[in-house]
Amino acid sequence: MVLTGTLVNTVLIIIGTLLGLMFHRIPERMKETVLQAIGLAVVVLGMQMGMKSTNFLIVIGSLVLGGAIGEWFRLDEKLDRMGAWLERKISRGRPSNIAEGFVTATLIFVIGAMGVLGALDGGLRQDHDVLYTKGLIDGFTALVLSSTLGIGVMFSAIPVFLYQGAIALSAVAITKFIPDAALQEFILEMTATGGVMIAAIGLNLAGITKIRVANLLPGIVIVAVIVTGIHLFS
Repeated sequence: MVLTGTLVNTVLIIIGTLLGLMFHRIPERMKETVLQAIGLAVVVLGMQMGMKSTNFLIVIGSLVLGGAIGEWFRLDEKLDRMGAWLERKISRGRPSNIAEGFVTATLIFVIGAMGVLGALDGGLRQDHDVLYTKGLIDGFTALVLSSTLGIGVMFSAIPVFLYQGAIALSAVAITKFIPDAALQEFILEMTATGGVMIAAIGLNLAGITKIRVANLLPGIVIVAVIVTGIHLFS
């Protein structure tokens, strides 16, 4: 089935969150240190992804233009409001960090090449190995995040399912309109651009910065536009 990999990825995030919630009785100082450690590890992961670019000007241009668009539409505020709405519905006035868990986990799980590659493989060849691997990584990450950020992490499974499912279902149409060389370059530059965003998420998790990463998300679309333009006019 086309959506098998996406479904498995979604379920593993939920399972990881539930397991993480079992370990919520951790001293606050330990939670803070663990979260900072996760943040630093995520920074390194993002840097590794960012180094994959073969034309870093595409990455810079995509981030600058994408950031301007994101700020114009205030995507960060909209994502925060969605998280706050979930928090009001679930916490019923009790102190919680559902919004932070939802926003942080959504950004980590959605940004990156594995979701795009895996969804394309699932849609075109019904090969779900990449998404199975991503699901295991996301599940473990969800376990760690939810132990410190709570149940909000679980709700990140919804945008992951919608995002990857949409790519898988439209995979055949995508390959008809985009040459293979352009698709491969897009995946490479999207990985690098996403890596910079992942590094920013890690810095936020570690408490070093407060970068509005959601406002950079249109940069992924800008990568596609720039790569398409290069292949059309070169």
